[in-house]
Amino acid sequence: MRIGVAMVAVAVAVSGVVASPQPVQAQNLFDVLFKSPEQRERERIARERARQQAQAPKAKPVRISGPRYYTYKADQLVSVDFGKIADPVVTGAISDMGLAPLGIDPFAEGRPVLDELSARALPEVAEAVVAHYSEHPEYNWVAGTSITDRARAVIAVLEGADEVGLSAADYAVEVPDDAFDVTQGTARQKELMAFEMRLSLAVASYILDASRGRVDPNRISGYHDFKRHSPDLAAHLEALSKADDPAEALLAHNPQGAHFEALVAELKRLKALDDADRIDIAEDIMLRPGQANPELANVMAAIEKKASDELKEKHALLFASYAGKPEYDEELVALVKDFQKELNLATDGVVGPATRRAMVGITNADKISKVQLAMERARWLPGVLAPRRVFINQPSYTASYFEGGKHELSMRVVVGTKRNQTYFFDDSIETVEFNPYWGVPQSIIFNEMVPKLRRDPSYLDRAGYELTVGGKRVSSSNVNWSAVGSGSRIGVRQPPSSANALGELKILFPNSHAIYMHDTPSKSLFERDTRAYSHGCIRLQDPRAMAAKVLGTSVDEVRQHIAGGQNKPVTVPEQIPVHVAYFTAWPDETGKVKFYADVYDRDSYLRKAIEATREVRAGS
Repeated sequence: MRIGVAMVAVAVAVSGVVASPQPVQAQNLFDVLFKSPEQRERERIARERARQQAQAPKAKPVRISGPRYYTYKADQLVSVDFGKIADPVVTGAISDMGLAPLGIDPFAEGRPVLDELSARALPEVAEAVVAHYSEHPEYNWVAGTSITDRARAVIAVLEGADEVGLSAADYAVEVPDDAFDVTQGTARQKELMAFEMRLSLAVASYILDASRGRVDPNRISGYHDFKRHSPDLAAHLEALSKADDPAEALLAHNPQGAHFEALVAELKRLKALDDADRIDIAEDIMLRPGQANPELANVMAAIEKKASDELKEKHALLFASYAGKPEYDEELVALVKDFQKELNLATDGVVGPATRRAMVGITNADKISKVQLAMERARWLPGVLAPRRVFINQPSYTASYFEGGKHELSMRVVVGTKRNQTYFFDDSIETVEFNPYWGVPQSIIFNEMVPKLRRDPSYLDRAGYELTVGGKRVSSSNVNWSAVGSGSRIGVRQPPSSANALGELKILFPNSHAIYMHDTPSKSLFERDTRAYSHGCIRLQDPRAMAAKVLGTSVDEVRQHIAGGQNKPVTVPEQIPVHVAYFTAWPDETGKVKFYADVYDRDSYLRKAIEATREVRAGS
């Protein structure tokens, strides 16, 4: 087939984007006499392509934007329809022999109160309470003319809601006095029925909040992707009414596990402290070896307060002899480097933003807030985390592997930039792909590659990328990139190679966000304290070790898969839960709660969502 005919065939397949050449024509006598037919053909095609690109309508530049943050709209309260309980026909409480005689059924005596009782609750709560008492028309929290010890035990849990990161004000119930006027039996019955209903509403509200959180994360931003938990509240109310220890049963609706226990303990500890002895250092400090800075005295004081006993003992003579001089000499640099090493910071001896944060820390009030936000976020995860799992925490830039509930592996990671944020979601690991292809996301193609290709059409060819237009494989130099717009079906992928952006392997948990864990040729980024540099995926510091863990094999076997050089997907023996999470306060492998910078400013959005929820509930 002649060259011109072949080019026409490709042009038909992807018309409008790939330049279409015309039949061969000699340009002048010089071309005819001194140039070969092949050379004349190549030059003619180039001229024709240039002419067509100049005449073709220019496509409007495409910009693919990421998700956005929303103004949070809180769950609204509804009026509880107690009338469905008040009518015994609706509840099915009439026996074959007729209504029970007055005085025999206390709940039946109190029914008339329900016609005039008003209360507001979340829709799920209102429905569950009505359903429970329609099916079980009897008191749970009242006996005779008094409230029960079971009721008092449950109230104590509700009053302690702040201890688990909830708000006790959301579950406040007025408790009837033990003493009452016995001549006012009807009034007492009304009081007890109202208490019964309000306590059950509070209990159901607590169960709902403890199980799924007060906030719907998907309404905060498009970067959150969770299926909100939907506990069967009516069933839980019935189970609670029969529980030997209702207080313990109620508390059990909070997340279970060492991670939540650590947060509860840390919150209690923090509330007992104050900020009186906090040492501050100028926020704009940038102290390098050999410089002088009056802030050095505060730096020394902060290290002495924050450092371990071992470090202070090693530098005891320096601490004893330091007299407040501003010169940052070699001895002081060595101390700072040891401090940085102790906190897993870059050991460069430079006191900049990251080292300052480690020295100063955050205020106690800020820590309390971060722990409370962590407790809220923990409710979006499964109530009990799987014993075998991978947990990625974006603010700490770490990925951890757990086996049998125990921490077995941890490594540094690189996550998305603030412009290309990594999502917060749960999924399951299914595949490890060795020597992977990199399917370039559409956002990168249109936001980054197309503008470059309009200046340099052969860029993808030279870089070794594979290009398809409308599903057909083409050369990037044959595409009229000025005509590429929103309707263009462009696909780009990078074959396996030492330069591949995904490195040696990727670990897949298929999701709509095209996020996965992978290797990277850019190893130097792992040495940095702040590691938000990717387009949203998670780059692993030690991908071979993580692949070995999820495959249940050895690092040596992983190496052999890679050494083959061929693209090779391997299915994991059993799917493993992976949490791509975002916690600015979270326990480390020792169980100690650590605090991290809010890389994406998500704490402020969650605080606003909780405040919007508080306002709705306070207005009830």
